[in-house]
Formats: sequence, C-alpha cells, structure tokens
Amino acid sequence: MTITPLHDWTVTTREARVLQETLAGQVVTSGTLGDWKTLAAADVSFTRSSPVLYAAVVVVERETLNVVERVGLAAPAAFPYVPGLLSFREIPSLIEAFRLLKTTPDVVLVDGQGIAHPRRMGIAAHLGLCLGRPTVGCAKSRLCGKFDPPGPERGDRSPLMDKGEVIGAVLRTKDRVNPLFVSPGHLCDLESCVDLVLSLTGKYRLPGPTRMAHEYVNQVRREATAGEAGPKPSG
Repeated sequence: MTITPLHDWTVTTREARVLQETLAGQVVTSGTLGDWKTLAAADVSFTRSSPVLYAAVVVVERETLNVVERVGLAAPAAFPYVPGLLSFREIPSLIEAFRLLKTTPDVVLVDGQGIAHPRRMGIAAHLGLCLGRPTVGCAKSRLCGKFDPPGPERGDRSPLMDKGEVIGAVLRTKDRVNPLFVSPGHLCDLESCVDLVLSLTGKYRLPGPTRMAHEYVNQVRREATAGEAGPKPSG
C-alpha cells in the first residue's frame, strides 16, 4: 500500500497541537462508505513506561469477515504519551504496518476517536488523512463532549455534542452493555460510521475486526517481549 507523507512527525507538543488545528480543516465528514469489500482494523499496544510500540493491521473481507491479510510490528515511539496527542505517538508505527500490506483496504476502522476530539483531530481522523482512505473512529470511552445516555437496547444511540456541534454518536451495540463512541475519521459521514459499526457487532460489544486487531497486536507484543522472532505478514 502506497502512502504519501503528510507531514514531519518530529514535532514538539505545541507544534503538534497547531498541526491538529490546521489538519482539522482538511477532514471530510460527508459521503457514504458505499459497497466496500475489504476493511482494515488497526490497533496499537504499549505501556507508558516503554519506548516501544506494537502496531497491528488486520484486513477482512466484508461478506465473511475472513482475514485476508494481517501485519504486525514493533517500533520505537518518537513522541511522548500526551492525552489528546496520541496520534503523534501511534500513527508512525501504524503507517509502517500499512505500508507492508499487499491489500489496499476500502475502509479503515480505528480503535480510537475520529473528530470526537477537542481539536477534531483524533487518531482516526489523522490516520484517515495520512492514508487517504475512508476511516471510522470507534472508541470504548469518551474523550470530549456531552451526551444523554442512549436507550438500553442494541442500536439505541444519542448524539455526542461539543460546543453546539454533533461530533459523534454514543451507540449501544449490545443490549444493556456500555455504549461505544463512534465518530467519522475521514471521507465518510456519521450515519455511515454508525451503520458500519452496527453491521460488525452483535454477539460482542466491539466490532469483530477490532477484536481481531486487538488480539493480534497482543500476540505481536507477547512474541516480541518473549524474545521470539517477530511476526511476519500473512495473506
């Protein structure tokens, strides 16, 4: 997968915030996801005390959710852990993983925020700009905004609001289980994001591909920390 560099990742925290404010104007939150055929789920694992990140991307096909390809790697973190600026810490390693893919996914699903971010530049929005692909943010917790709790049943939702703007949806993906926080990353609207997440959930709270990426990145981490040979792309 070919990726064009968006900007230099060697920045200060102040420069990172300015970049977020500038890049937010480039995010497109309109359009539908259309008849997508492949989806890539991305996840990163790390401990705040370690300089090493573990990144994983799992590509699945739409009809069966069978794995088409997966890539995992370990990489040094070049940016500190700063809430609100996690994309500067995590995206460089994810970009390296995406570069290893033979498949160019139609949609990217990220375990994190899209525009549901104080500067409208969560990791899903930032990664979407870097990849130039439709990207959806699906987070387990709220970063910013206010909301009324959605109803108790699967599919119930309420708007996530910040400064008078709808920045996402608080979506119940399983009856009487804590909701997820869904927001557009890039090149898609909120309704498409909600529809996608609902189509990928059912038995579990999290979308199936997100669970696959989470399990795989933990495998990558276990193998690396055990001193075993690093995982190789498959597909």
